[in-house]
Amino acid sequence: MTTYGFIGAGNMAGAIVRGAIAAGTDPASIWLTSAHGSAARLAEKTDAHYEPDAEALAAACDVVVLAVKPRVVPAVTVRISDALAVSRPLVVSIAAGIGLARLESLLPEGARVVRAMPNMAAGVGQSMTALAAGAAADESDLATARALMDSVGRTVLIAEEDFPIFVGLAGSAPAFVFTFIDALARAGVLGGIPKARAVEIVAQTVLGSARAVQVEAAARADGGAGRTPADLVDAVCSPGGTTVAGLVAMERAGFSSAVIEAVRAVVAADRELAG
Repeated sequence: MTTYGFIGAGNMAGAIVRGAIAAGTDPASIWLTSAHGSAARLAEKTDAHYEPDAEALAAACDVVVLAVKPRVVPAVTVRISDALAVSRPLVVSIAAGIGLARLESLLPEGARVVRAMPNMAAGVGQSMTALAAGAAADESDLATARALMDSVGRTVLIAEEDFPIFVGLAGSAPAFVFTFIDALARAGVLGGIPKARAVEIVAQTVLGSARAVQVEAAARADGGAGRTPADLVDAVCSPGGTTVAGLVAMERAGFSSAVIEAVRAVVAADRELAG
């Protein structure tokens, strides 16, 4: 039985722990530690094992998940370095902004590292998570990390240099989607529908539209004639109809350009923060 040790027990760690357990992982195989009381509280709620000593956790677990704030990572790795040098677990980091090269420099030589970047939808089991492997990690390590992150949504393997773009497409993008949903709902209010009902209508519309894109993409991946998002747009638009009138109005207002510029701004800001 693979044992998973989480150092840090904040919202994202909690989402992953709950997702793993829901997917069939034995709670007893999950160890939790944190500098404050969050790990003990999470362990009590999930029946996971609470371990107050981070070094003991690092020594005992097959997979160690660094789920602490980026500024804390150097201190944590110093503290558990001796244990990691002996136990040689797979280290999975979900600390934002800490690249593989930096992580490897903080860990014992030859450490197997996978960097994971989930997004906030992990809390409802619908994360889009990026994975990138360090120099010593092999396919088995990636499969282990992927299985863990698949418990809270979907994963994609990308080159680490593409992580800033991923932040724009998945990390920051939920805020863009929420803004879009709220704007549509406000249009509903303008038309006379109460806000709560408008949000309900729009949220389901966005959910259904996203699912349609996924189904069509899966068909293309299987060699079928799945439609692209642009094809789906055309399918909804009748000549001279209401939908195409709305789309033309959106484009006149700069909708597509605004979305692209938002992603570009995220990428620029992420690269600047990374130094």
